[in-house]
Amino acid sequence: MTNPVAAPPCDATPESGLHEACGLFGIYNDSKTEVGSIAYHGLYALQHRGQESCGIAINDDGVIVGVKDAGLVGEVFTREVLESLPRGNMAIGHCLYGAPDVNTPINAQPLIVRHIKGNMAIGHNGALTNASQLREELELTGAIFQTASDAEVIAYIITRERLTAASIEEAVTRAMYKLAGAYSLVIMSPKKLLAARDLRGFRPLCIGRIDNSFVIASESCALDGIGARFVRNVKPGEIILIDENGMKSIEEHCPPEQDLKKHTSMCVFEYIYFARPDSVIDGSSVHVARKRAGAILAQTHPVDADVVIGVPDSGLDAAIGYAHEAGIPYDMGLLKNKYIGRSFIVPTQVQRESVLRIKLNAISSTVKGKRVVMIDDSIVRGTTSRRIVHMLRIAGAVEVHMRISAPPFAHPCYFGTDIKSRNNLIAANHSTEEIARIIGVDSLGFLPIDRVNDLAALTPLGFCNGCFTGDYPIPPPEQDSDQIAKYAKPLKSGGDNTKKDNKDE
Repeated sequence: MTNPVAAPPCDATPESGLHEACGLFGIYNDSKTEVGSIAYHGLYALQHRGQESCGIAINDDGVIVGVKDAGLVGEVFTREVLESLPRGNMAIGHCLYGAPDVNTPINAQPLIVRHIKGNMAIGHNGALTNASQLREELELTGAIFQTASDAEVIAYIITRERLTAASIEEAVTRAMYKLAGAYSLVIMSPKKLLAARDLRGFRPLCIGRIDNSFVIASESCALDGIGARFVRNVKPGEIILIDENGMKSIEEHCPPEQDLKKHTSMCVFEYIYFARPDSVIDGSSVHVARKRAGAILAQTHPVDADVVIGVPDSGLDAAIGYAHEAGIPYDMGLLKNKYIGRSFIVPTQVQRESVLRIKLNAISSTVKGKRVVMIDDSIVRGTTSRRIVHMLRIAGAVEVHMRISAPPFAHPCYFGTDIKSRNNLIAANHSTEEIARIIGVDSLGFLPIDRVNDLAALTPLGFCNGCFTGDYPIPPPEQDSDQIAKYAKPLKSGGDNTKKDNKDE
C-alpha cells in the first residue's frame, strides 16, 4: 500500500467532478396538445446534463409563455405548475448546470425575448469562446444584458440580424457567422421551431418523431423517454427548420462530408462521462463506448485482483468492460444514495467532509479482505477520489487499484464544462505516481491518449481531446492566462411571459 500525502484543499462543493452545461428539448406538433407535459418528461430524461435550473417555454397560438426557476425538473414543475401550463403546438425545454457565479434563477433558460420582428424563445448548450467580445460589442451599441448566459448574447445577435433578414431561419444562418465555440440551440418563434449545431459539432443534438410531432433533444434517451422514434442526428453546422410545411434542413455551414473528421470535434467526454449510457450519440452507443474503455484499461493496465467495482454512475459500464476483459469478477462495491437532490445543503466545512459518506457508501461484503480494482471516469482535483479510496480501506479492502476511463485531465475546457483553469487540476501539477500517492491507491492507470478515438468507433465525427492534450480544435479565449503562456494559437456557454402577437415571416 502506498502512503498517501496531503490531499489538495477541500472543494467548495461536495463533489469535485466535471459538470456539463445543459440539456435541450423541443417539440413541434401540427395541432394543439399537451406539449408542456411532453417537454417535462423529455427534460426529466436529460436531468443528468444539468441540475441547477430548468425551464419550459410554450407557444400558444403565437404567444410564447414560460416557466423557469432554480432546481431540479421535478422541483420546478410540480403537478400544480404542470396543470397550469397552456396547451400549444410547440415547446422548448432546458436544464442547466452553471458555474457557481451564474447559479441564479435569472440565468435559467429558455430565455424569452420580445421583439418587433417576432417573439422568440431560445435554449443553449455549450459555451461561446467569443462571448465576452460579442457582449462588449453589443453593449457599446446600446445593448443591456440581464443575465450572465451566452444564450442572451446569441439572442441579441439573432434579433439584430432579424431586422434585415427575410425570416428567422435566415437570421440564425447569418448569426452563425459571428458565433465561435460550442453551441447547440433550440429556438422557437411564433410559427417555427429551429435547432442548430455549431460547425464543429461539439455538443450533441438529435431529431425524433412521435405521432404527428417532430422532437429535438440533446440525447436519444430523451426520445426514448417520451416514446419517440429516433430519426437522425443534427449535423455539425446544420440548421433544422420545422413548421407547418414539415422539416427542412439548411446546410450552409456544414463541413464537406469527405472531410468530416478533419473539420469536426465532438466532445469525447460525452462518451466517457456526460451522456446517459442508454443514449446513442452520433452513431455510437455510450454504454458500448464505456465498456470498450474498460476493456482497453484491462489491456494496458492489468493487475492481479479479486474484484472489479465501478464508481457510480459513469464508472459502472467501464468496470463491466474491465472485468470482462481481465477475467476478474465484477460486483457492486459502492452504493449511491439516489434520494439526494440539489436541496441537500452543505454550508459548513465539517458538513462537506461528511457529505460523501451520505451520498456514497462502500459495500463491505464486496471489498473486505480483497484486492479491489476501482474504475472511475476521471480525476479532476483528486479530493473526492481520495475520500472514496479511504472509504474502501475502512470497509476492509486490502489493496485498491484505480483505473480511469479517460486520459489525465490536465488542461482547461472552453466548450461547455466548468473547468476553466489548470490551477486545481491534479494531473496538470502531478505525475501519475504522485497522484497515486495523493489519493492513496496501490496503483493508478489512465486510458492511453492514443486509444481515446477507439471508444466511439461508429461515430463519423472527429473528437476534441483538448482537455487531455492542450491542443484545441479552435483557439481558446485570449483572456485565459493559462493558455496565453502556453498555447500559440490561443476560442465560454430569466423567462418573460409575452402576450403581444408579432409577425414572423
